[in-house]
Amino acid sequence: MQDIRTPNLQAKAELAAPPSFAVRFVESIKRFLDGDVFDSFKRSPVTILAFIVTVILFFCAIFAPWVAPHDTYDLASLDLFNAYLPPVWAEGGDSRFLLGTDDQGRDVLSAMIFGLRISLLVGFAGVLIAAVIGTILGLLAGYLGGWVDALIMRIADVQLTFPAILIALMIDGIAGALMSAQARAEFKIYVLIMAIAASLWVNFARTVRGSTLVEKNKEYVQAAKVIGIHPVLIMYRHVLPNVTGPVLVIATLSLAVAILTEATLSFLGVGVPVTNPSLGTLIRIGNNFLFSGEWWMTIFPGVALVVLVLAVNLLGDWLRDALNPKLR
Repeated sequence: MQDIRTPNLQAKAELAAPPSFAVRFVESIKRFLDGDVFDSFKRSPVTILAFIVTVILFFCAIFAPWVAPHDTYDLASLDLFNAYLPPVWAEGGDSRFLLGTDDQGRDVLSAMIFGLRISLLVGFAGVLIAAVIGTILGLLAGYLGGWVDALIMRIADVQLTFPAILIALMIDGIAGALMSAQARAEFKIYVLIMAIAASLWVNFARTVRGSTLVEKNKEYVQAAKVIGIHPVLIMYRHVLPNVTGPVLVIATLSLAVAILTEATLSFLGVGVPVTNPSLGTLIRIGNNFLFSGEWWMTIFPGVALVVLVLAVNLLGDWLRDALNPKLR
């Protein structure tokens, strides 16, 4: 006699087995495409255009060695006889250099693509470090309260009285005074990243603190306290996942601020070195020749910086509105 329970047991075992990563990933994509966030994205042509521009710029930055017509880091390929060439459509232009050349004979377009990589690297790293520091301090301040909250928030209040660019300049100056000239040249980018992170962590900390004050009084957190879960685990497992939405929005908006801060520092001569130029460095170099007629050396990097910051800001504004349930 055949056991009719075997198929049922197999079906139950299949149902009890957890879905694979691929299945869960596909289901997550389907939920996202059917959600309100993607629906608001489809309804905004400006956001779609900003997203396309951002993807193109990021693609060029990531694959700069393959996208750029010339390798600006290959000093052997530079020729001073090619210096100060105008764009290809102007009189005296060269078809090899679409947007002209700078004072060292570097292709402006290639220098912009490689400079875009440096600007995004510094901006991303600075925002990431600021988000980690600010989120941790905001969680501690909001969940623990008392003197911890007062100390962290008073430090944040004091820092808010200073402009972000002044904080970055101060940290860069202190690091430069403590290090030798050789060490400063080697660690210039790292110092710049830390300076930007130190100027941006306050926004993350204040936002996370406010969200934590709301979340810690909810029932699921109180239940976790009752059953004896350690406060660190409560903050990590329960509170943190519910405050990541505002952190993501602030990170997107802060990326544009970080890129502008790096460009400002580089324009002032305290940013990345000339050997690894960012967009801000290219603008500073071109500014020295602006009134002598070589306008393309500073105009094109400036336009690229404006387009990048505008696209990122538009995406940040859309994300802020899309994740705000009151605006749906």
